[in-house]
Amino acid sequence: MRIPLPGEDETIVALSTAPGRSAIAVVRLSGAAAFAVAERIVHPWPLEPRRAVLCRVSDAADKTLIDHAVVSSFPAPRSYTGEDVVEFSSHGGHAVPEALIGALLRAGAREAHPGEFTRRALLNGKLDLVQAEAIGDLIDASSESMRRLVLHQLDGGLSRQISEVRSRLLDLEALLAYDIDFPDEDHGPLNRTRISDAADAVRTALRLLLDTAPATELARDGAIVVIAGRPNVGKSSLFNAIVGEMRAIVTDIPGTTRDAIESRVQLNDWPVRLVDTAGLRVTDELVERLGIEVSERYLASAHAVIACDDNAELLRQTVVSVQTLSSAPVVPVLTKSDRDAGSASAAVGGGHQPVRVSAHTRDGIQPLAARIDVLLSDRYGTIPTTRPALTRARQRIAVERALKELDAFREHWISEALPASVAAVHIRAAVSALDELIGAVDVDDVLGRLFATFCIGK
Repeated sequence: MRIPLPGEDETIVALSTAPGRSAIAVVRLSGAAAFAVAERIVHPWPLEPRRAVLCRVSDAADKTLIDHAVVSSFPAPRSYTGEDVVEFSSHGGHAVPEALIGALLRAGAREAHPGEFTRRALLNGKLDLVQAEAIGDLIDASSESMRRLVLHQLDGGLSRQISEVRSRLLDLEALLAYDIDFPDEDHGPLNRTRISDAADAVRTALRLLLDTAPATELARDGAIVVIAGRPNVGKSSLFNAIVGEMRAIVTDIPGTTRDAIESRVQLNDWPVRLVDTAGLRVTDELVERLGIEVSERYLASAHAVIACDDNAELLRQTVVSVQTLSSAPVVPVLTKSDRDAGSASAAVGGGHQPVRVSAHTRDGIQPLAARIDVLLSDRYGTIPTTRPALTRARQRIAVERALKELDAFREHWISEALPASVAAVHIRAAVSALDELIGAVDVDDVLGRLFATFCIGK
């Protein structure tokens, strides 16, 4: 039996929409006493379940009118948290929601902690740990690809995949247990090839899940794409053209950009952290030198680099210089293509034709975005928006543990180095890793870290 956490049996309240000036504000109340608390301030009461009703909301102490709000009640267990829930849609702003929450606190509720509503939903079996993580990821999603990826997780796609793999491991464990407990049955010992094939099938499924991790980690955090090149070749102008606004200062003076400027953009399929950097050159000027060192650090951590120059011959040198500072794939770009930039017919940087771009006319921006998308997909795989995928390091580590244990079992089983009873311990450990992944075991420390990052009211 699970021991309730301190405060878990209390009724909680929080603002579930962003604070500030808005048309409406949503206040959520959840807990065993939610209806009793709401009854003290909502008129009329009781309400028909799951029906929005315009009500007068008054302070229980002095009957002062707080607002006319749309109120809905959701009896347990058919609610988000699995408890009795009341939701208030009041007028927005600061004063009305604050007064409403204050009245609910005085009526017997307490303020919710970050993620406490979703935590209660998990503990009450409304969703599993992977789905709870998906809710946090959806709130934080900053790109269309991440939104689509996380919605698939929230629908239970990854949970079902993990549960299926776990079930196959349990079947394998049951076969081993039968062979251990009943070695002298008429059918004889188990076919070792049958066990090996079953383990191989599970290993393939786990490997496919792990293969999604590089792409989803980039989709979550954004791929670092660095614009690099000599001073005054149009890097900042290109940055502004891609971002769509004047973020970087542009002048004809070499060395204008002294520090890295970063902005999030969506380039076709990939969310990108686009970085404008100081021009690469030898200089004795201290501040510019510091800016160049920052550029070099960004290049070292880049997932892709846009190597720029306004001269075709010098562009080759820029690509070579960038490749000494970064292991990321490089896209050569000939800037200021609306001017005479010299011949661009020759390939540079590993045989790639340079992309001709004009920040002034915006010619070449879309082909450049397409080239970067292809490079990222070639190196990290496509973003798995329509199939189960691992979106967090915790998930990846759990699957890696399960795979490691399964590999250890296969090694001992094929070599017959250990008795079946000992080799089976690795199967049990693999199952435990997947149990922890979906929250089938007690993982309070994991829950604490997860919900600490949630918004209050979710």
